[in-house]
Amino acid sequence: MTRTTRQWQAADAAHHLHPFTDFKSLAERGSRIIVRGDNIYLWDSEGHRILDGMSGLWCVNVGYGRKELVQAATHQLETLPFYNSFFQTTTQPAIELAELLAEVTPPQFNHVFFSGSGSEGNDTVVRLVRRYWDLMGQPERQIIISRHNAYHGSTMAGASLGGMWGMHEQGGLPIPGIAHIEQPFWFDHGQGYTRDEFGLMAARWLEDKIQALGPDKVAAFIGEPVQGAGGVIVPPATYWPEVQRICDRHGILLVSDEVICGFGRTGNWFGCETFGFRPDLMTFAKGVTSGYIPLGGVMVGERIARVMIDQGGEFQHGYTYSGHPVGCAVGIANIRLLQREGIVERVRDELGPHLAWHFGELADHPLVGEVQTCGMMGALHLVRDKATDERFPSRHEVGMVCRAHCFANGLVMRAVGDRMIVAPPLVMTIDQLDEMGALIRRCLDLTLGDLQGRGWL
Repeated sequence: MTRTTRQWQAADAAHHLHPFTDFKSLAERGSRIIVRGDNIYLWDSEGHRILDGMSGLWCVNVGYGRKELVQAATHQLETLPFYNSFFQTTTQPAIELAELLAEVTPPQFNHVFFSGSGSEGNDTVVRLVRRYWDLMGQPERQIIISRHNAYHGSTMAGASLGGMWGMHEQGGLPIPGIAHIEQPFWFDHGQGYTRDEFGLMAARWLEDKIQALGPDKVAAFIGEPVQGAGGVIVPPATYWPEVQRICDRHGILLVSDEVICGFGRTGNWFGCETFGFRPDLMTFAKGVTSGYIPLGGVMVGERIARVMIDQGGEFQHGYTYSGHPVGCAVGIANIRLLQREGIVERVRDELGPHLAWHFGELADHPLVGEVQTCGMMGALHLVRDKATDERFPSRHEVGMVCRAHCFANGLVMRAVGDRMIVAPPLVMTIDQLDEMGALIRRCLDLTLGDLQGRGWL
């Protein structure tokens, strides 16, 4: 059946409720219909080509149209499309992917608990952390500390762990036993300090919160190595090592949410390796299958796994799709592809530095206050006055103005407030990075002219 774009939009508005969307506004405007993807590009129903600067949703690390992943899914669908991991049963792809994950993750990880998404993975983290302390004879250790502006999913526990007030005010969140500290965002909270000084200060907010709550009540601290949905907030180099020391001092579990940072995004297999800390639990999803099939999970360090295995007793938690054989088959093919093509190393040695160079060049733009990159992630903070870092009034929604110019000029670039971010596929060429850099500058120029025309500057 062939439909026009307007017909697709009408059907979408009639039946499809989108995530994180004002349904009324979208129905009035009409959704963008994406119909095809190849390498780093997308095409919409009007035939426009778009450079995907966000890898779908931080996930299509190896680009669109990789036949190796399609063939792995097809073969598994034909062989065994589904069986569960309940009732003392498993499948070969689940076992093989578990082995492979133990190979590519840091050495403390030899066990994995599979889920269907990162949100489910972080719900699993809450259950694992509290089960561990129960088995250790310290059931009063219930509280998990996270950060403001963090994102850990949108399930009840995941949204509670996250620190976004808009999510918390809908549904009476956070759930009990979750506390938050301020984020390590130098541009907002650290000016007047060097970045290294601020990194230590921000880490010590964790120490202060532990003391306020009582060290014997705190179970774990969770954080993204780089806060992704919060705006690509790259912490100072001093931050994570100090967080590690604080957790070690109090015997608190340390959890790294690698849903965005994992599988090469930061220039190492996992973000904790880039920033030099050693988590006890590690959530993953997105890049494990490059988004081709939903799959997530939690890597469980030996400190926790040994207690849960040796002490026995049923862990009463799990999902229908834990270890889904098709998802696991695609995960295996995806990780083998990353290994075979040296993609992680290329991000570290070539692509990440070139992205950093481009963003460094964009720092001279009149609208750009702060620039941050880490591997294949980057952020530009738009400001009203470059000399003083004066921000735009929140009502102006400058980021959305810039985002509209990006889409109109064939670029997916995400707006988080007035912070413009990218996380492009890890398989880009240098020429494609140059193309993206030129598009970003063009869109910044168009945004500047637009804002001047509106009298916002």
